[in-house]
Amino acid sequence: MLTRINTRLDKGSRALKICVIGLGYIGLPTAVMFAKYGLRVHGVDVNSEVVTSLIHNNPHINEPGLKEIVTDVIHRGLLTVSSEPEEANVFIIAVQTPINPDKTANLEYVKIAAENIVPFLKKGDLVILESTVPPRTVEDVLIPTLQRSKLEIGSELFIAYSPERVLPGKLFEELVTNDRIVGGINLLSSQKTADLYKHFVKGNIHITDAGTAEIVKLIENSYRDINIAFANELARIAEVIGIDIWQAIKLANSHPRVHVHNPGPGVGGHCIAVDPWFLVEKAPREAELITLARSINDSTPQRVIRMIETAVREINQPVITLLGLAFKGNIDDMRESPSLVIMNALIMKGYNVKVFDPLIKTAMEGKVTTLEEAARDSDCLVFLTDHDQFRTIDYSLIKDLLRTKMVLDMKNVTERNELTDLGITCIKIGSSQHEPQGDRSYVQKN
Repeated sequence: MLTRINTRLDKGSRALKICVIGLGYIGLPTAVMFAKYGLRVHGVDVNSEVVTSLIHNNPHINEPGLKEIVTDVIHRGLLTVSSEPEEANVFIIAVQTPINPDKTANLEYVKIAAENIVPFLKKGDLVILESTVPPRTVEDVLIPTLQRSKLEIGSELFIAYSPERVLPGKLFEELVTNDRIVGGINLLSSQKTADLYKHFVKGNIHITDAGTAEIVKLIENSYRDINIAFANELARIAEVIGIDIWQAIKLANSHPRVHVHNPGPGVGGHCIAVDPWFLVEKAPREAELITLARSINDSTPQRVIRMIETAVREINQPVITLLGLAFKGNIDDMRESPSLVIMNALIMKGYNVKVFDPLIKTAMEGKVTTLEEAARDSDCLVFLTDHDQFRTIDYSLIKDLLRTKMVLDMKNVTERNELTDLGITCIKIGSSQHEPQGDRSYVQKN
């Protein structure tokens, strides 16, 4: 049975104050979730534009329900934001941990965040790191920095690691319902952290040590990266032997103990494309499979580029339209997106490139705002993101806008038979490029 947060942290929700450092894709939803459940929260971000936009109830992140909750909790006085920390009972560090060119973790933001809260720490406070980090970061980086507070670590100042485990587009739902991993530097730190998250977490809260909690998050994302690499390798094999890997994976996944992910143009996002390298960094000789998976997925955008170049090689000054800039469907997050790698490489090669993503508001060269603009005079439509909107396109309305009727589908958002009937050539990753034969499988029920 978990003990309640005692002393300074157990004076009730109204007395409890949380300071969240970093108002990005995880920090901001975490801050507003605690505020929504009645706790006083102060959010901190060094980006003045982020702070200003939040003060004006205009979140810089596109997440369903976020704007409404931000407006409500700021209006009720439960959430304040600024560029400087304030005194609190709990400090949550949720800053970015980008990867260096040598594939090691850049922990400078974690160090700076920890240094900035040291002047505000007092006896009984709790510090939680949520940023994804390599194993031993709490022990080797966070604790040495927080020791400058002169507080006794583990008895006067409590420290824990609790990673986010949520899906963009479903952040608020999963913050509440997903199980939570809590790893304290000692049992009391873990118990205090677990009791804190119980304010809104309905899933199970699993208590462990800090090092185990750090590696759990990396295991989860490395598993997915390896699975995607397997799917991307299967796609290459399928093209060589002449089958449709999408159909094959679907059938393989009908087995109760098999769950193969889908292939695509590469892996993006701050998590899956980055986190496996944190394990490689700590044990490079042992992380052979993880390294190989990263190599396969990192090389996939170049393979897509070669597919595009092959498709348009007979066309004079081809116009290539890339559909989807986000790293996954139905979100507006372009971090580490393979679409950007493909776009930049094609531009560098001198191709005329147009891009269209209905969810991305960022201005960039060649970006158009409608599907009609994207299709007009295009020689090759290339699907790189599986937004729902891309699955419902009426090609009969845009086919005459195309200069060359050709589609390259890297996310299986099209029906090849439908496009063929309209006179549009459809080339899919992981599929034989011969004439489509339809889905020859069916379910026969007894």
